[in-house]
Amino acid sequence: MDMNEIKEIFFQECEEQLAELESGLLRLNDGDRDPETVNAVFRAVHSIKGGAGAFGLDDLVSFAHVFETTLDCVRSNKLEPTQDVLKVMLKSADVLADLTNVARDGGSVDQARSLQLIRELEALAKGEAPPAAEAIAPKAAAPKAAAPAPKPAPVVAAPVVNDEGFVPVAFSFDDFGGEEEAVIEHPAYDVVFKPKSELYTKGNEAALLLRDLSRLGEMSIHCNMDSLPPLDQMDPEAAYFSWTVSIRTEKGEDAVRSVFEFAEWDCELEVTATDAGEGATGETEELPMQPVPFDLSALDDEPLAPLGVVEEEEQIAAAQEAVAAAETASNVVQMAGTASRAAAGDKAAAAAAAQNNAQQASSAAAPTIRVDLDRVDRLINLVGELVINQAMLSQSVIENDSNGVSSINMGLEELQQLTREIQDSVMAIRAQPVKPVFQRMARTVREIADITGKSVRLVTEGENTEVDKTVIDKLAEPLTHMIRNAVDHGLEMPEKRIAAGKSAEGTVKLTAKHRSGRIVIELSDDGAGINREKVRQKAIDNDLIAADANLSDEEIDNLIFHAGFSTADKVSDLSGRGVGMDVVKRSIQALGGRINISSKPGHGSVFTMSLPLTLAVLDGMVVTVAGQTLVVPLTAIVETLQPDAAAIHSFGATQRLISIRNSFCPLVDVGRILNFRATQANPVEGVALLVESEGGGQRALMVDAIQGQRQVVIKSLEANYTHVPGIAAATILGDGRVALILDVDAVVSASRGQSLHLETSLAAAG
Repeated sequence: MDMNEIKEIFFQECEEQLAELESGLLRLNDGDRDPETVNAVFRAVHSIKGGAGAFGLDDLVSFAHVFETTLDCVRSNKLEPTQDVLKVMLKSADVLADLTNVARDGGSVDQARSLQLIRELEALAKGEAPPAAEAIAPKAAAPKAAAPAPKPAPVVAAPVVNDEGFVPVAFSFDDFGGEEEAVIEHPAYDVVFKPKSELYTKGNEAALLLRDLSRLGEMSIHCNMDSLPPLDQMDPEAAYFSWTVSIRTEKGEDAVRSVFEFAEWDCELEVTATDAGEGATGETEELPMQPVPFDLSALDDEPLAPLGVVEEEEQIAAAQEAVAAAETASNVVQMAGTASRAAAGDKAAAAAAAQNNAQQASSAAAPTIRVDLDRVDRLINLVGELVINQAMLSQSVIENDSNGVSSINMGLEELQQLTREIQDSVMAIRAQPVKPVFQRMARTVREIADITGKSVRLVTEGENTEVDKTVIDKLAEPLTHMIRNAVDHGLEMPEKRIAAGKSAEGTVKLTAKHRSGRIVIELSDDGAGINREKVRQKAIDNDLIAADANLSDEEIDNLIFHAGFSTADKVSDLSGRGVGMDVVKRSIQALGGRINISSKPGHGSVFTMSLPLTLAVLDGMVVTVAGQTLVVPLTAIVETLQPDAAAIHSFGATQRLISIRNSFCPLVDVGRILNFRATQANPVEGVALLVESEGGGQRALMVDAIQGQRQVVIKSLEANYTHVPGIAAATILGDGRVALILDVDAVVSASRGQSLHLETSLAAAG
């Protein structure tokens, strides 16, 4: 892979880490104090920072570093994750997401907002209250001071091998100034570093990490070999050594921890600040000199720095001796591994390998693979063509096999089952949980709440409900508009809520669930509900309805979906321009779904969206209407029935009702609504399909005959022809003919008196 491909993988992983970050912060905000939740949040920011550093994304690294430092204070119990603290962290997560998007797609972020959050995070890390927002104003530039003299490179003392075969070393910065006070003031830290076997498996080397640590300041180390087993019990792939390090550095604890940032999860690491000041006598406490197996400076690519007290030849000889000692130690370990395998025997080695494999299997996550979405789309299109060809082949065999018991017919039935299984499996590849979309709504809630000055809490349920990715991609826009509407119009201001006996904090609830082969998404709030008198008056003022119109509560509620309709008293950044809920309805209908409202004044509103699980295939009922073949989505059909004359009742001049189990339901002639015929057909001669409409009511659609149930491949009519009112899409039947898929909601709406605005006859179009 080239660098661009690797970078794209990094950004894909960033999306996962950002989702994990926000999810963890929301759990903390809900009172979860599980240490693993805190660790997961910290790891998410830490991973983003590490990857961004590899690609030189400095802005992202800088912000993530400050964020990570504050999270580390929470992780070490130095900072209590209160609501105020988590509010800052949730905003920081939003900025981190913005910086990631800018790094990937270009553009810019609000620098003032980023700077303010950096200051707030730094204040929290220090145990201080965050500064006020106005603190982001730039300060006057201070006069430039003389540039300090550059610090010399660290000087490493030449090693000398002692009688035990170890090389005692100490690392110090020579300040060339003779001012010991500068050394005294440097903070000191104790570092306990114990690698796991995974550290070496991933190509890391403890000695190199210790070398990098030594470059930070004056250091002494001790190697603990107490865990080293006897030679015949040694596992060559295990990690037995650990190191205790005392280091004095002016660069701080973050610099110490950053040395181990790419190995932190593969080792046990403890960094503890110790007293670095003067003792009771005012003298500097000496760091103890401890033996280590080899000189860390021998691992440097650069030559040893010259020393005034050691000749160059002695330095070279000492370095060579140290390298030889390191090689000898490495050879001893390799020999020990060979000896241990030979002593333990093949049986013991096999048992150890089996145990190791079992441990790896138990700890390994489910394997996954990243596939470009275009490849999946091509596969789905091919499966769709396979379904069509299978249907055509079945139709041909049926037409030429009158008794229907031939071996070819039986084989086709098996092919049909196999095709259905293949199709379901391919569609499952595209199925994804709605969790990413729901998490994006959490940010929208926070931003709208800040703008409106309201206190809002978002509750989500059913985040793991799966739906086709094409549906998920188109859910964000309508959900965003609905969230804005719920927070801006639905929820009251805190003082009004308290006066009404409610909590000052409003609640917006977003749920997803499967129902009857569709996904149902509900957005509810505990606000004031829809003010129907205000909505009705606005509709009259805008000439949407007549002043004497007799509308039900459901019809009044649905007026908010009209284009240009708004109940806002004034235009603001959020509302008042009449753009929003009409977009929601169009977007949902474009997905083949429907939306309805239920509202209770003083208690809130519920918006319910019913959407297909996929936009690629459809289970439908193939029917005949006035010589035309239509497909009615099976999920909309409640039942089918054959009307009799006694069940049909006239209502008004043109309306008819059908009696179903002691209740009356409007009867809708589909052929008349779609202009397939000029007069209404006799319902006794047809079949009635009882369907659920958009508003939750039922209608009986009258068709001439039912051909059967089919699974059809959806073809966009708009992309291949043009938009046809009353028709949702098209498909290709087994005999090669094109059939139109009925838009049930549009037909039901037309039966209520709303025109389909047909300019041409569908009979001519189809």
